[in-house]
Amino acid sequence: MTNTRIFGYADPLNPKAGDAVDFMISVEGRHEVETKLVRLVHGDENPEGPGFIEEEIETDLPSWLNVKRQYTQVGSFARCDDPDRRLDGLQSFTVFAHICPTLPKAERQMIMGRWAIEGNRGYGLGIDPDGHVSLWIGDGESVDQITTEIPLVPRAWYFVAARFDGQSGEAELHVINCVNPWNSRISTVVPFEDDSWIKETLRVRPAATADDAVFHLAAATAWNRQRGTYASFLYNGKIDRSGVYDRVLSREEITALSGGAAPTADGLVAYWDPTVGITETGVDDRIVDTGPHGLDLAGVNRPVRLMTGFNWAGADSFRLAPETYGGVHFHDDALTDSGWEVSHSLRLPANLRSGVYALRLRAGGMEDHVPFFVRPQTPGAKIAVLMPTFTYLAYANEHLAYEAPIAQAIVAHTPVIVAEDLEYKKLEEFGLSTYDHHSDGAGCCYSSWRRPIISLRPRYRMPAMNFPWALPADLSLLWWLEHAGYDYDILTDHDLHAEGAGALAPYKVVLNGTHPEYYSEEMMDGTEDYLRGGGRVMYLGGNGYYWVTGLRAGEPHCIEVRKLDTGSRAWQAEPGEGHLACTGERSGLWRSRGRAPQKIVGLGFTTEGMDESQPYERMPDSFHKRVSWIMQGIGDEEPIGDFGLAAGGCAGVELDRYELGLGTPPHAMLLASSWGHSDNYPLVSEEITYAFPGRGGTQDAQVRGDMIYFTTPNDGAVFAAGSIAWSQALPCNGGDNNVAQIMRNLLDAFTKDGKLPGSQYTGDEKLWR
Repeated sequence: MTNTRIFGYADPLNPKAGDAVDFMISVEGRHEVETKLVRLVHGDENPEGPGFIEEEIETDLPSWLNVKRQYTQVGSFARCDDPDRRLDGLQSFTVFAHICPTLPKAERQMIMGRWAIEGNRGYGLGIDPDGHVSLWIGDGESVDQITTEIPLVPRAWYFVAARFDGQSGEAELHVINCVNPWNSRISTVVPFEDDSWIKETLRVRPAATADDAVFHLAAATAWNRQRGTYASFLYNGKIDRSGVYDRVLSREEITALSGGAAPTADGLVAYWDPTVGITETGVDDRIVDTGPHGLDLAGVNRPVRLMTGFNWAGADSFRLAPETYGGVHFHDDALTDSGWEVSHSLRLPANLRSGVYALRLRAGGMEDHVPFFVRPQTPGAKIAVLMPTFTYLAYANEHLAYEAPIAQAIVAHTPVIVAEDLEYKKLEEFGLSTYDHHSDGAGCCYSSWRRPIISLRPRYRMPAMNFPWALPADLSLLWWLEHAGYDYDILTDHDLHAEGAGALAPYKVVLNGTHPEYYSEEMMDGTEDYLRGGGRVMYLGGNGYYWVTGLRAGEPHCIEVRKLDTGSRAWQAEPGEGHLACTGERSGLWRSRGRAPQKIVGLGFTTEGMDESQPYERMPDSFHKRVSWIMQGIGDEEPIGDFGLAAGGCAGVELDRYELGLGTPPHAMLLASSWGHSDNYPLVSEEITYAFPGRGGTQDAQVRGDMIYFTTPNDGAVFAAGSIAWSQALPCNGGDNNVAQIMRNLLDAFTKDGKLPGSQYTGDEKLWR
């Protein structure tokens, strides 16, 4: 292996032609890197397809860029800039917080304070490596501390307070049990110490940290020569209401604060109440200081909000009892913004063709592609391909092959890992996907494009599956469109979210990618409005329109999703924590919110399996004169798609089925269904109310993929293939195959004005050919 490593990301991910794109690049082992703008045509290197194809684009991009190693701040925390240093150099003080720690660690965890690790200056309230609460104070030369004797119980709520008298050196530490029947992993039936009050006299007094540290929740300030200042002593767990006084509080005052009493004004420096700022549409990253100085805390790497707090008593929504949703969950491995410096900003040509592009980087025998999606300044094609960028982010940098043993059972084989995968895994600095768990076991609900995304590369093969997933799978559709001579524009989920039906309106037909799984309400509304207005959609994926997903207004780089108590899910949110902080809406499945995907595109998720894919078989409806034109050139008993780059067939990986009971339009025509799936294709969990044997592909008739067609108002229509593997069959046999034939029949009809073929057959005349 070379000692050169190249990583990068683009911001924004979805520019228009003529816009500027910033590239953040980090390179180890070299000081310069060769650059080229390329248009990505095909990614999968499977020999049964066309292989990797890119087109070099001439622009004013420099051939070489000066680069450096850039470092990523991993971990979520909150910081206070405190320009007047009201929180610095305190001599007598009281600090306090409601906390629910979730992961003991072999290092200190900072709850709150202003502490410079390298200089041993300031004060910090935290948890020591043995799980005890500790107050430490440093004067720049010596450190002294007071520590409780009893370790904290993980996932239980406590009130912790430390008071220090700068004249006498007397320090007291207080830990008060706040467990109620609802709020903790354990309940009040567990006998453990209700509270602990200890006192010692310390030898040192806190020195001011000046510019060497800032006040933090859930972190302390560290420094090294290469990285500069960064956050360390990262805390795992929740913090609710917290504050600082510049005097020593009485025992009675501390007891009152532990029960949630409002702080008194005398000597109050800051009081952070995370319930302030919660609205019907969620809450942002700012933790409001209701004290006299307005020392608000700014969240870094998006600490998780709308979480249950110390006083939660079972309300299943923050709207019912917002005062009980003060929990802010911090994780030592969270990442929503790498924060790298811009290495180069490129102004795209105004006439740049719409497509999937990448900045290709080469140095020291290594290569990386930093992708982005270019929308035209003015729509010019009849066809739009809607790239599922929400889904790309949901799976970004997934660790399933390394850390989820269940992945092997799902895909029916051990992971296939290459050297590049191991190099990426070694770094552990580019964050998690929404399929991963944080180090404390909580599910990851945020994912962002402001970081290198290894899975968003044209040649990427998901190690757990060993075939293309997401972007490289979708490139098979783009390659075929060009091979077949169809002009198209690129749109993204982010465009649809921002503009609704207006983004789709210029196009006669919109094609989904292979896996449009993550959808916002704006995207659902936009698609439905487009279809109702006469638009035409070709749903060419599986497991689409599935998870309720949100974006915070003005921050499109970061999606949020919470996996609730139904659906095929890698994790499940804790009780009461099912609403999105970015929008306030309930997450989970769209099906559970009354908007099953069948109601829009006619099909919905029914099974998944990664051992092999199968063909479709024509159903009787396909011979109906209303739709037989779709099957022109297809034999009556001809298997459709008994080939493909995704496990050998066009019906597989994840499959959707026709289901009138969930909203499939009653006039939808069932054109074809897949058959022959193994028992590694079980019925999805949301379909199972009672568990019993016989739910696999060889036994349950619901385990299949369906292909349907139906019309919508104003000469609109939907064709749905219901399979992730569908588009990955298009490149086989040089693009000349029966899956491609069906696509041609549809596109040739869908791109024309007026009524669609077969629409004249509406009465009692003979409707079968």
